[in-house]
Amino acid sequence: MGFWSLFEVASMPILEVLLVSVIGAIMATNYFNVLSGDARKSLNKIVFVAFTPSLIFASLAKTVNLEDIISWWFMPLNIGMTFIVGGTLGWIAAKLIKPKPHLEGLLIAMCSTGNLGNILLIIVPAICTEAGSPFGEHSICKSKGFAYSSFSLALGSFYIWTYTFQLIKNSSLSVESQEYIDLVVPLSYPTSDKKQIQLTIHEGSVSSDDKKEESSCKLAEILHKFLEELLSPPNIGSILGMIFGATPWLKKLVMGVDSPLRVIQDSVTLLGDGTLPCITLILGGNLIQGLKRASIRPNIIITIICIRYVISPIVGIFVIKAADSLQLLPADPLFSFLLLIQYTLPPAMNISTMTQLFSVGQEECSVLMMWTYLVATFALTGWATVFMWILTS
Repeated sequence: MGFWSLFEVASMPILEVLLVSVIGAIMATNYFNVLSGDARKSLNKIVFVAFTPSLIFASLAKTVNLEDIISWWFMPLNIGMTFIVGGTLGWIAAKLIKPKPHLEGLLIAMCSTGNLGNILLIIVPAICTEAGSPFGEHSICKSKGFAYSSFSLALGSFYIWTYTFQLIKNSSLSVESQEYIDLVVPLSYPTSDKKQIQLTIHEGSVSSDDKKEESSCKLAEILHKFLEELLSPPNIGSILGMIFGATPWLKKLVMGVDSPLRVIQDSVTLLGDGTLPCITLILGGNLIQGLKRASIRPNIIITIICIRYVISPIVGIFVIKAADSLQLLPADPLFSFLLLIQYTLPPAMNISTMTQLFSVGQEECSVLMMWTYLVATFALTGWATVFMWILTS
């Protein structure tokens, strides 16, 4: 498979995202005013509640079975590693370059959260069908590639709608806290040392029973928030998809031409097909607003690009090489290729959905998405070539 053939395969999905984003940007201009701020927010809620869970459920229930879930046990660990590596590097970068408080969570999310579903669903099967593909017979490779990508989509959704969701949510809470402080205690308001001492004494007078009760309330609140995020619609779609995929009689009930409840499969698939176009249109709509109003330092853009497309892929090579030497991976180079690509993906477009849901960093997110997806056109192509050379040499 030649370099330029691979370049075409890897760049097409990214270019598709950029072109649809341009349409969304045009629709959000004052001339058309179709994707206004309120319209994008409402559409985001529909994507979150209906489209994304449907896409995940349909992909998993159709392509994954119990044997696959067992044999692919390393994939959730590998995805966790991508989040740990990117999140740690993003946290270090945030401490060094000190972005605005409402952008710190967005910076870490951009570094840690890759597009683990939509891009893979297009790239991996497309590589399988190219002439000279090193992954065996085209139809078998394509079927495997779609199954691997669907599983990655579901697992990635679980990480995204818990870890990344909390990052963006915390950013919005920090903004609300700062607004409250600015309202109640203006920065120019003088506070004497005496008042500070009195406040310290008052805090110290709280009884131990009150502290225990407060700690238990906080623990209950944290547990409630975790369960709330764990049971978000995308995660419910992931859980149900794996249950239906791993249970043969449930799978036959809704999946397949002869299934008695195939109307459920058709309906869910129809809803799921709207996920990528809607997210991409919203991304474009946010982009046009971001170009007008966003002020983001170039060092933040450069930092995210270096972490996502330079440091993370190099770490990924060492991780997969070590796992392969320890015989932790299936004897399928396509599986190893997908694990390597997971370290090289552009940021997940769901980050844009979350910034829209919480009304924090929307314009900055759009600008970051634009630059990271432009660079991804070249980074994905180059690293895909390196990965295939490593796996076939």
